[in-house]
Amino acid sequence: MSRVAKKPIVLPQGVAVDVTAELISVKGPLGALQFAVNPAVAIEVEGGSVFCKAVPGVAQAGALSGTLRAVVANMVTGVSTGFERKLNLIGVGYRAQAQGDTLNLTLGFSHPIAYKLPKGITATTATQTEIVIKGVDRQLVGQVAAEVRAYRPPEPYKGKGVRYVDEVVVIKETKKKK
Repeated sequence: MSRVAKKPIVLPQGVAVDVTAELISVKGPLGALQFAVNPAVAIEVEGGSVFCKAVPGVAQAGALSGTLRAVVANMVTGVSTGFERKLNLIGVGYRAQAQGDTLNLTLGFSHPIAYKLPKGITATTATQTEIVIKGVDRQLVGQVAAEVRAYRPPEPYKGKGVRYVDEVVVIKETKKKK
């Protein structure tokens, strides 16, 4: 059995978990999330904890129980505290502005980019070169951050582009004339 799945998920105050045969629902102060449950994993809610146990005799049940435990733990964290991803814009004239559910980006192209944020995701811009993407679904927050970064990934010679705050870009040395 997966060692990850042996650890119980402790539910914080105000978080409720509802398990049916094919769906697990987690509700908290920041929202609600649902996930389809694999029949190879049995989910039990006891007191203030959630346990994911592999069904005996099913191939890959141990691995699936660890994966499902990680997903449910992320759901519980998301509805209680939320997730955020921070991006920096490095480059002359690179700007970002959040307006409602649209993120307006100026990244050196001949046209501005208007990125429509999916439902459940918010973006804030403290300054013109900082973007903070927040939401309750960890996968969706990471996907939105990756899509925004993909418009202008950091280039290796000057380091210009959209990068994560904790990302390290190794700058290459330019060719020298002989």
